[in-house]
Amino acid sequence: MARPGRSSDWGFPRWRGYESTREAQNVRICDRFGCDAVGDRPAPKSPNSPEKWYFCETHAGEYNRNWDYFQGLSKEEAEERERKERSENAGYHESAHHAWAGPGDGTHTRDEMTALEVLGVEVDATFEEIRKAYRLLAKRNHPDVNQGDEDAAKRFQAIQAAYNVLRAAEENRSWKPAV
Repeated sequence: MARPGRSSDWGFPRWRGYESTREAQNVRICDRFGCDAVGDRPAPKSPNSPEKWYFCETHAGEYNRNWDYFQGLSKEEAEERERKERSENAGYHESAHHAWAGPGDGTHTRDEMTALEVLGVEVDATFEEIRKAYRLLAKRNHPDVNQGDEDAAKRFQAIQAAYNVLRAAEENRSWKPAV
């Protein structure tokens, strides 16, 4: 029996500090029947209940996919709760009107990002690179070159629309008010 304060790791050489031990640790197992993984993700057993299940990551995802927030409520109560929560959480929807947290990378709009993808150029491409890519793709997909090819005609229209979007955006960026 070891003295109090002495490590239970006797032997030489000591690879750990003198105060470290290798005591057993309590590990909670997943509450899903038959699963032996570590259950470290709590999930409520029912709405407004302090009792919780503890699942592994796999079973927590499965539980969340099948979670019914309105379980145990009548249809009227569920509709009332949903209406109340929607009225309290309408701030993000209202901000969409002002284009806050909108799509894009901060320098381009959603339409510009789509146009860049259609032309196959990088997000940080200069307008000269965009013009070169447009001309190359327009020559390859022009209806006069590909007579009778409906797909080429659609691609050509998409390429033209993408270039028009990017050209208008470039004109807006380069416009400077008269001083």
